[in-house]
Amino acid sequence: MKSKNEINHVSDTALWVAAYRALESKKTNALFKDEFAQILIGQLGKGLASYTQGSRYTAWSVVIRTLIIDELISKILENPFSEIDTILNLGAGLDTRPYRMSLPQKINWIEADFPQIIDLKNEKLDRFTPNCQLKRIAIDLTDIDKRKKFLTEISDKSKNILVLTEGVIPYLTNKQAESLACDLYALQNFKLWITEYYSPEILKFLRTPKRLKQMENSPFLFYPDHWFNFFKERGWKEEVTKYFGIETLKYGRTPPTPGWIKELIIKDESIENIAKHQKLIQTYLGYSLYQRNDCTQFISVELTGKD
Repeated sequence: MKSKNEINHVSDTALWVAAYRALESKKTNALFKDEFAQILIGQLGKGLASYTQGSRYTAWSVVIRTLIIDELISKILENPFSEIDTILNLGAGLDTRPYRMSLPQKINWIEADFPQIIDLKNEKLDRFTPNCQLKRIAIDLTDIDKRKKFLTEISDKSKNILVLTEGVIPYLTNKQAESLACDLYALQNFKLWITEYYSPEILKFLRTPKRLKQMENSPFLFYPDHWFNFFKERGWKEEVTKYFGIETLKYGRTPPTPGWIKELIIKDESIENIAKHQKLIQTYLGYSLYQRNDCTQFISVELTGKD
C-alpha cells in the first residue's frame, strides 16, 4: 500500500505545489495572494494537508520560487528591449499567473500540460477572466514529434517568446532535457527561457535512498555534470540567477533549517563548519533567466544587473 505522502505521478506534484500556494495565501503575513490555488485544489486540499505540513522547507521553497518567477516575468515585460509578445508555460501545472499577476492585456500566454491538468483548469477557472490572452493546450511534452509541431506553430504565430518551465526540467532525463533545449533553440522566435537551478549539493541530496523512496513514482531524472554548461552547450546562456537563500532575505522570510544541517549540529561539527554550510545553502536552489547564445542585445543591464 502506498503512503499518503508519496507522490504518485509527475502531474500530482501540481496539486501539492498549488496547495502550498493556497496555504501561503491564508497567512496574515502572506507574501502573495493566490485565491485561485484553493479553487483549483478544492476538496483535495484537505487530503493534501498532511503532506504540505510535513515539509516546511519545501513549502518555503515553493513560496520563494513563486516570487522569483513573478519578479523575473514582470521585469522582462517592463523592459522595452525584450519586446516579448508571447509567454509559453511548458508543463504549466496549476499555475495561475494569468489571473493573479498584473499583465499587459495584449500578451499571449499559452499553457501546455497533460490533458487531465488542462481539463481541471478549464473546469475550475472558466468563470474567471484572465489578465491577458490565455490559451491552454493539452499535450504530452515528452512526445517529441507532437512537441516539435506544437513549438513550430507557436513560433510561427509569435515574434519574441519567453518560455517558462517551472518544476519541469528535473523530471526529464538528461537526454529529454537536451532534446527540449535544442528544439527551442532551433526556432529563432524563442528568445528567453526561465527555468530552475539545482546546485551539485542538492543533486547529491536528491539521490539519497530516503529521498529516492519518497519520490519513487515521480523521480528527479535530470543530473547534469554542470548545470549552466549543459544549457550553454545547447544554445542557451545564463543571464541571471536568483537564488532562494538570497532572495528570501529581502522578503523577510527565514528559511527552515534543512535536516542535513541539523545533523551537522548533532555531530558536534565546529561552529565555523556549520556557518560555512549555512552560507553555502543560500545558493543551492534558484531560478535562472537564459537567453539564446546568438542574441547579444536582447536583455538590458537593468534586467540582469550586469555591467
